[in-house]
Amino acid sequence: MPPASPSAPPSTAARIRSIVSGSIGNLVEWYDWYVYSAFSLYFAPEFFPAASLTAQLLSSAAIFAVGFLMRPLGGWLLGAYADRHGRKAALLLSVLMMCGGSLLIALTPGYARIGVAAPVLLVLARLLQGLSVGGEYGTSATYLSEMADAKHRGFYSSFQYVTLLAGQLLALLVQLGLQQVLSPQELQQWGWRVPFAIGAAAALVALYLRRSMAETAEFEAQSGPKQESAAQESKLRVLLRHPREVLTVVGLTLGGTIVFYTFTTYAQKFLVNTAGFSKEQAAQVSFWTLAVALVLQPLMGALSDRVGRRPVLLFFGVGATLCTVPLLTLLGRASSPGMAFGLLVVAIVIMSGYTSINAVVKAELFPTHIRALGVGLPYALTVAIFGGSAEYGALWAKSQGLEPAYYWYVTLCAAVSLVVYWRMADTRYASRIEG
Repeated sequence: MPPASPSAPPSTAARIRSIVSGSIGNLVEWYDWYVYSAFSLYFAPEFFPAASLTAQLLSSAAIFAVGFLMRPLGGWLLGAYADRHGRKAALLLSVLMMCGGSLLIALTPGYARIGVAAPVLLVLARLLQGLSVGGEYGTSATYLSEMADAKHRGFYSSFQYVTLLAGQLLALLVQLGLQQVLSPQELQQWGWRVPFAIGAAAALVALYLRRSMAETAEFEAQSGPKQESAAQESKLRVLLRHPREVLTVVGLTLGGTIVFYTFTTYAQKFLVNTAGFSKEQAAQVSFWTLAVALVLQPLMGALSDRVGRRPVLLFFGVGATLCTVPLLTLLGRASSPGMAFGLLVVAIVIMSGYTSINAVVKAELFPTHIRALGVGLPYALTVAIFGGSAEYGALWAKSQGLEPAYYWYVTLCAAVSLVVYWRMADTRYASRIEG
C-alpha cells in the first residue's frame, strides 16, 4: 500500500473553525474540572463534617489531588488512542467522560444522608474526570498545534490556555451569579449542585460541536506499511525511545504547573484562609485576575512566534524564581481587594510566560505518530505529582504553622524548570511538526 499523499493545507477559515470547535470543548472540560475547586468552600461541610474550615478544605483538596492521580492514566490511554485512531476520536471520548463525572457529583447525596458513601462517590466522580482531563490536555495540545500554520503556531496554540482559563472564569462567574441570588445557607445546602449540572449539560453540547471537527492533516497522512506496522507496537514502548524529549516535558512542566495552581486554583482559598477576605471578595479578585490572564495568553503566544519559545520560557523561569516568595508574602498581608488584585496580576504576567506556550513547545518536541502520548503522559505525571498536590501541600503547611515553607517550595521547583529552559533548544526553530 503506497503512502498517502499529504492533504492540502486547510484554509485560514477552516483552521479557525476547527480550532474554535476544539477549543469550545476544551473550555467545557476545564469548567467542569475547576467547578470543583471554585465550590469546594461550599460543599466541603456537606461531604466532610469537621471542626474547622481548614480541616474541611484539606479533605476536599485531598480528593482534588486524587483526581490528578488519574490524569497520567488518562494521558496514557487517550494519548495512545489519539495516536492510533485520531485526535478527533480521543477528544470526543474525553468530553463524554467529563460529562459523566459532573453529573455524578451533581446527583450525589451528602454525608448526612448516605454517610461514607458520599465521599466515596465523590472520589469516583473525580477519578472519571481525572481520566478525562488527563487525556484532554495532550490530545488538545496536539490538535491545536497540528491544525495551526507554522508562522502563527504559538498564537493559535495559546488558545488551549485561553479556553482553560475561560473555563475557570466561567466557573467563577457561575459562582458569583449564584452568590447574588442564593443565600450562603442555600449555596451550602443545595446551590453548589447547580454548577455541576450546568457542566454536565454543557459537555453534551461540546460533544455535539466536536463531531464537526476536521481531523488534522498530519494524522491523516499516516498510512502505508511502515505506519501500519508501527501501529501494532506498544505506544508506550515507542515513547520510551524519546527519553530526552520526555524528560524535557517533565522539567519544563514542573515549575509551571505549581506556579499555575498556586496563583489560580489555590489563590481563592489563600485569600479567604490566609489573607482574611470574604468568600465573595476572593471570588471577585480571582475572577478579574483570570480575566487578565486570558487576555495575556494570545499576546504571549504571538510574541513567541516572533522571538522564539525559549526567551518567553526564560522570562517565566526567572520571574517565578525571584518573585514567588515576596508575592505570596505580600498577598497574605494584603489589606484590600485592590492590593490583592495587583499582586496577583504581577504573578499572572510572569506565569503567562509558561502557560501561553507550554503546549506548543511540547507538541514541537515529538514526531506525529507519538505526539499526543508524548505530550500528554509525561505532562500528566508531572502535574499529578506536583500540581495536584500543590493545594494540599499549601494547606498542610498552613495547618502546621509552616506556610512560608510552601513559598520556598514553589520557588525551588521554578528554579529547576529555569535550568531546563536555559539548556533546551528553541522548538520554534527545531519543530518536529513539519518533520
